[in-house]
Amino acid sequence: MDERLLRRADLDFILDNVLELEELLTAPDFTAWDRTSCGALLDLAAQIASDKFRNHYRKSDDEEPRLEDGRVILPPEIGEGLAAFYEAGFARAHHASDLGGMDLPWTVMQAAFAFFQAANIGTVAYPFLSIAAGNLIAAHGTEEQKTRYLEPLMSGRFFGTMALSEPQAGSSLAGITTKAHTLADGRYQITGRKMWTSGGEHDLADTIVHLVLARIEGAPEGVRGISLFIVPRDRVDEHGVVGETNDVQLMGLNHKMGYRATVNTALAFGEEGTCIGELVGAENAGLAQMFHMMNEARIGVGAGAVMLAYTGYLESLVYAKERVQGKALSGGADQVPIIDHADVKRLLLIQKSVAEGGLCLALYCAKLVDLKRIDGDGSHHLLLEILTPILKSWFSDAGLRANEAAIQVLGGYGYTRDFLVEQFYRDNRLNPIHEGTNGVQALDLLGRKVWMQGGDAFEVLGVEIRATCDAAYREFHQEARSLENAWSAVGDTVKSLSNGDETDRTAMLANATSFMEAMGRLVLGWIWLKQLSALTPGMDADFSDGKIACCRYVFRHEIPLIYPALELVRNHDRTTSEMKTDWF
Repeated sequence: MDERLLRRADLDFILDNVLELEELLTAPDFTAWDRTSCGALLDLAAQIASDKFRNHYRKSDDEEPRLEDGRVILPPEIGEGLAAFYEAGFARAHHASDLGGMDLPWTVMQAAFAFFQAANIGTVAYPFLSIAAGNLIAAHGTEEQKTRYLEPLMSGRFFGTMALSEPQAGSSLAGITTKAHTLADGRYQITGRKMWTSGGEHDLADTIVHLVLARIEGAPEGVRGISLFIVPRDRVDEHGVVGETNDVQLMGLNHKMGYRATVNTALAFGEEGTCIGELVGAENAGLAQMFHMMNEARIGVGAGAVMLAYTGYLESLVYAKERVQGKALSGGADQVPIIDHADVKRLLLIQKSVAEGGLCLALYCAKLVDLKRIDGDGSHHLLLEILTPILKSWFSDAGLRANEAAIQVLGGYGYTRDFLVEQFYRDNRLNPIHEGTNGVQALDLLGRKVWMQGGDAFEVLGVEIRATCDAAYREFHQEARSLENAWSAVGDTVKSLSNGDETDRTAMLANATSFMEAMGRLVLGWIWLKQLSALTPGMDADFSDGKIACCRYVFRHEIPLIYPALELVRNHDRTTSEMKTDWF
């Protein structure tokens, strides 16, 4: 097992001690699995990720997708890795058995997926999108649509995409212009163009199932008039047999700074013939249905950013232990490994805090999905709603800072292509952008999620934070008190915003990113204190002491930054909102 992807001891600690996986496995939905079989699945994921995904990580960056005679050419190792992924059943494992799945808890599925994200974030994007497309069809599709598309998506015979953005409409989906014309047989003729469609064209599968947002003729303006359609690249009959082209044309490839293994496309629908789409769910309800896939993708983006931070941390840690340079400040004639220097330890702590804290948060969110499946408790849904933009936004920014710290540990070597840390940074730079930019996520958090259902989502998070503080109070009093104070400050800030007029609301949202900075650090502190509460006597001393020391770093270096960020929000700072265009 490649310990430069993910530390298995850390993963097992999160699953067993923090998330209490064995208790989750007692739920009727998951009795096909026990801790031993879950462990075997994780072993398999680690092995395939190391052998079949990491093996072409650099090559898939050097040999980015290209067009030859209208075909997208990818390194063959991408297809080989994906074949191993699907053959092992990872794309179907989490589905219910009556849909052809294995009833695997989503928590375990995401733990397994973390190995692939760390190994090659670009290659794993293909099944990532396809799994999310299958999940959406399973949740909102008709029985006929499930029969036709779900099994091929689970087996790797079909791949899936999200076709949302357009050349003139990125984050603002209200501006999409793709049209859907109703046909006599109840299907729809799709015309329009889509931009930034990851996985939009390749020869890795028999066909590609695009989930397309479009407007039915006569639909209302704005997001209220958006519908969702299944639009395969090639026609698929009722038996799942792929036939003639469905007039989805590749217009070009986008050449990216990183994340190059994932082909990114501009597509045209119905410009050279007839492109047929099938409506998913009700007319004009497409955006709400699409959020099933988008929210899953946002959690996945945050998790992917964390895993790039994690593998970068482990790469720089090995280097810091091996690289000998400089002498200890305490004296001595011999040079020492650079890990003995205080500032290198600081750089490693930046990474460890994000990597291990972010992995714990991502798997905690996955457990909330399982708990929703088990009991449908609204509190699990609300907690997931408020944590999603934080995991996506703050942790993708923090993951990038962690990768920057990894480069700094290696110094000049980190800036060269001789080491992987520069590629981790370039790959991670996409995560603050795609699936809704971090600025949009901040607006979502402060403008919507905090006030969801009269503030219930915000309060559910508060209940969890206070429970963690109570559990940690005796042994980690200082950290528990610090987290309580930070939560009180956040709560006071939210209360101060609740009675503002529209002018105040505009100023409030101008500082949404500052609020995200405060909430991200608050959640980082909470998830670290949650880990400390899960430490038990008899654990490896270095493991436990390392967790405690890193948590103290979070509370002394990150938590204090909450307060100046909140002050900007509370005081309706207008520095940015009052900056006139001409002044730039």
